Amino acid sequence: MLKRFLPALVLPLAMLGVSPAEVKATDVIQRAIDGFVRPAYASLHRHAEALTKSMRNLCDAPSQSALDAARAEYSATVEAWSEAEIIGFGPIKENNRLERMLYWPDRKSIGLKQVQAALAGKDPTATDPAQLAGKSVAMQGLGALEFVLYGDGAEPLAGKDDPYRCAYGAAVAGNIETMAADVDEAWKKPDGFAALWANPGPQNPLYRDGTEAVTELVGVFINELEMVRDVRLKGFLGGKPEGDKPKQAIYWRSQNTATSLAGNLTGMDTLFRASQLGDALPKDARWMAESIHIQLVNGVATAKSVQGPIDKALADPAQREKLDHFALITSSLTTLIGTKLTAEFGLTAGFSSLDGD
Repeated sequence: MLKRFLPALVLPLAMLGVSPAEVKATDVIQRAIDGFVRPAYASLHRHAEALTKSMRNLCDAPSQSALDAARAEYSATVEAWSEAEIIGFGPIKENNRLERMLYWPDRKSIGLKQVQAALAGKDPTATDPAQLAGKSVAMQGLGALEFVLYGDGAEPLAGKDDPYRCAYGAAVAGNIETMAADVDEAWKKPDGFAALWANPGPQNPLYRDGTEAVTELVGVFINELEMVRDVRLKGFLGGKPEGDKPKQAIYWRSQNTATSLAGNLTGMDTLFRASQLGDALPKDARWMAESIHIQLVNGVATAKSVQGPIDKALADPAQREKLDHFALITSSLTTLIGTKLTAEFGLTAGFSSLDGD
């Protein structure tokens, strides 16, 4: 992602209309790390711990209330992940954690088939988190656990008729917790990836100067807006109702589609404000920062207003209009950040993380 952007850079951060004393790349990145990245992944870790505990409670004492509690913890973990996942580089990229945490989109239902096969065959190795971590990425993350908790055959989890399904779900939750703990710990290390990002220099293997470091940050917003709108939203929202594909929506089984979209924009807003990136703009362009914040907040509110199963939301003209409005907000934000803000910073947003490089 980053290397596609670098050739377009034409100005160092110190020349962005303000003096080096007013804004430094290291300060911007450190604020992003301390104010968003570390808290976001710490929150994911806490929710993943609670999810594992709730799954084990369900397996030990099956009941409808225990199943409801596990599903509630699952939704809370999805929301925490949706905020944190916008930082899709650094520790989360190591050991295939990003794909293991969420294998999506799964257009050919590869993951679904593998999960169903494990459940049908009662593969004993899939109930051990350590062994599960070495299996297909599609079998060990949030998508797999969603099918366990909400997919066909999930209701027996409230009783004692399907202990294997619960044991497998608990192993998936344990695996999610392990990954969340590892990433949380990696971001906290004083000499880890955070130090590389916040301290660019000629000897730094990843970020040679402040502009490269800030480019990584700006790229988060551009990449994620594109992902949210063009892949996640338009993956199920057609140009017309007959083009809708509700079962292509992320988290459609658990009714967390809108929660995920809102979480992505919540993460972006928190990151933007924490980094104080807007303060690096020339004074006559700082209106952009407030506009970006307002539109991100509006996007979150719009997504959260979409209620119920996504297929029913798509069939309701009023709900569908909200999804169309959400698309417009993300397009406006892409223009604000990907065109106007980058122009002020002397950058050209001529790259795409979805181009395959």
